[in-house]
Amino acid sequence: LKLDILGHDDPTMIRMLQDLTGVDPLSIPLDGQDVMSLFQSTKALGVTPEQIGGTRLGLLGIPEFGTDFAMQMVIDAQPQAFSDLVRISGLAHGTDVWLGNARDLIMDGTATISTAICTREDIMQYLIQRGVESSLSFTIMESVRKGKGLKEEWIAEMKEHQVPDWYIASCKKIKYMFPKAHAAAYVMMAWRIGYCKIHYPLAYYGAFFSIRAKAFSYELMCQGQKHLENIMADYQRRSDSLSNKEELAYGDMKIVQEMYARGFEFMPIDIFRAQSRSFQIVGDKLMPSINSIDGLGEKAADSIEEAAKDGPFLSREDFRNRTKVSKTICDLMGELGILGELPES
Repeated sequence: LKLDILGHDDPTMIRMLQDLTGVDPLSIPLDGQDVMSLFQSTKALGVTPEQIGGTRLGLLGIPEFGTDFAMQMVIDAQPQAFSDLVRISGLAHGTDVWLGNARDLIMDGTATISTAICTREDIMQYLIQRGVESSLSFTIMESVRKGKGLKEEWIAEMKEHQVPDWYIASCKKIKYMFPKAHAAAYVMMAWRIGYCKIHYPLAYYGAFFSIRAKAFSYELMCQGQKHLENIMADYQRRSDSLSNKEELAYGDMKIVQEMYARGFEFMPIDIFRAQSRSFQIVGDKLMPSINSIDGLGEKAADSIEEAAKDGPFLSREDFRNRTKVSKTICDLMGELGILGELPES
């Protein structure tokens, strides 16, 4: 039994989704065609690739599968079932397993996603099926998964049991292989989050922006679809010279663009209702968290939420005194219309 006790965003996200929707994640079926279709097109989301910057799959923001690299893998591998996704996850986490190895074999038709080597267990099970003695099959798997390759006598044994040359060549290239149970656990997480993305969109986007967004900005992303797309166009023009923060923000913008394309909107932050760190659903809109305002850290956001519980602010001066935020932040909030008509003193 392998226990990996790691800090992990996905369980946190699933917990927030459970709180927002009341749905027990363990009750989500793992065989729904709706969720499977996210790995094939954007149809289940009700948008076309053109509306979301040319992204061909519904996987933006889905853990393990949402990056350009992972989506290209999914497009190349053409998964048809949950088990194929487990195999893709195994390929994605291995070293020298996909590029220059399984991908080439799948693209030229030598292998398919279900016959290529994707996780360490595949090797042992395949060799046992071929008639290779169990403990030797295990030893070969252990050597390959650690990147130690194959001994000559093992190759002779494999050939004797009709293991094809491409399979042997593939084993020789591998430097590290992922365990299958690990891949299955990741895919189950991703699947449950994908289910919520289709059936509980506002909860999904709220949880994503609260937990996984890297550089969410109220100013850039919550002022309407047109404003967002103008900024995205500017970022694309400057794509070679973006700062690290802008690159992270651009990743978040793609998810916001998808949310707008699906017909959902943000509502302005109301400092008496907004939470400091979590987005919340209000009616059919999403209210951003206070810390989504650029330059406003979690501590400052917490102090605003606490101060607001003591009743209305009399002036901006009173707001600054009670919340301890800087004048710069206070002015920015004023410009964004968050402080309403509050007089200066």
